[in-house]
Amino acid sequence: MRMRIVFSAWLTTLLAACSAVGPDYHGAPATSTPAAFTRAFDESPAAPLATWWAALGDHELDTLVARALQSSPTLPSVRARLLRARAALQATRANAAPNVSASALYAHARLPSLPLGGGNSGGGSSPSSLNLYNLGFDASWEIDLFGGQRRAAESAQAALGAAEAQLADAQVSLSAEVAQAYVNLRATQARLALAAAAIQRQTRVLQLTEQREAGGTASKLDVARLRNQLEATRADVAPLEAQRDAYSDALAFLVGAMPGTLDAELAQVTPLPLPPAQVAVGDPAALLQRRPDIRAAERVLAARSAAIGQAEASRFPRLSFLGLIGIGGTTPGSLSQLDDFTVIAAPQLRWSFLDFGRGAARVKSAEADRDEAEAQYRVAVLGALRDAEDALSRYSKRRVAVATAARAKGAADEAAMLMRARLRAGTANLIEMLDAERQQIAAEQNLLAAEAGLTGDFVSLQKALGLGWSQEAGPRS
Repeated sequence: MRMRIVFSAWLTTLLAACSAVGPDYHGAPATSTPAAFTRAFDESPAAPLATWWAALGDHELDTLVARALQSSPTLPSVRARLLRARAALQATRANAAPNVSASALYAHARLPSLPLGGGNSGGGSSPSSLNLYNLGFDASWEIDLFGGQRRAAESAQAALGAAEAQLADAQVSLSAEVAQAYVNLRATQARLALAAAAIQRQTRVLQLTEQREAGGTASKLDVARLRNQLEATRADVAPLEAQRDAYSDALAFLVGAMPGTLDAELAQVTPLPLPPAQVAVGDPAALLQRRPDIRAAERVLAARSAAIGQAEASRFPRLSFLGLIGIGGTTPGSLSQLDDFTVIAAPQLRWSFLDFGRGAARVKSAEADRDEAEAQYRVAVLGALRDAEDALSRYSKRRVAVATAARAKGAADEAAMLMRARLRAGTANLIEMLDAERQQIAAEQNLLAAEAGLTGDFVSLQKALGLGWSQEAGPRS
């Protein structure tokens, strides 16, 4: 008995001392940030991860984004992958524990009669029957001598992290899509409102000019020019209405509703949401930690690195233990005789030492997968830095464009007002007034387009910074 205890303690110590084969993962490869990129950043704290759209100050947009994150049809498949990764991790960890099963058996056998004695006496025994009762328990346990199971658990843990990051990345894309569609909708509604105002104003001028033509103070050419301008403005309305409906349907899809569901809710025209005067960006190091696609690529790299250890461990011997306990007999009462049972314990060692290079090929394949994941991680990092720098550049230049368009609109408004006064005073003709009004309408449209572009660039900037996600509720590893 004492020898068995000593042997068990020695075996436990040996197994605990065994280290997992394969490379240990020490984190993603280091990446450098260009100095020009660093200078482009505002070193202020970044906005909250999940609520950047609140900075636009539009309650309707807040509601739509919340609905989309809750019920968008694009998220359930990503959430299902996350649940699958959690289940895979749980199953992988369970593989390291012993497998225990129980069995119960009842058998009834009828034995034929057997001849007794020899010769032709014709003697024999009558047929007999036999009942057999048995209860058994068996267990098997594979010892993780070279860390194959531990590496499998590491890989599953990293795969779970990648699935979580992929869900966060889907949330980032979804919130940006909702915000962009909403901005486009409000911009199109504003353009329709401008077109309606222009049609109303041009219709009034046309009526006055027709009255002047009847009185002989205006020509038919003046009336024709006004009518042509009015029809051209009306022609722009139908395509704008089609765009408005398309953006409304896009929002309905993103929130998981049928097309046309949001038409009444979004019918009331509201001002175009504009970004705040100052936008917090953060620093490049925080960007690399925050972007979900980079985190997903890093977790994939970790999983691929652990898979090398799994492949290495398969080339070494595998030790497992099998145990069996059985109780039984020919009567049900024999199942209660605990002092009369069968016990079998057997260690088993298996080693495919002659596999003709299959194990080495698996290791090389796993190493190639790891190298591919590392290359993809570097691509993700460089792509994220490029996206952020481009988004920052576009956003800063768009602010200049908005300021320029606002000054141009102010000048056009003043010019149109002065031209109307001159027309009433008789010092300007109708053609000059029409030209001033066209410039005024064009300036209003240019300012609206610049403001819509500014908000759109703000949305793109938040997406480039990896904002717009929240931690999913659920069991963690």
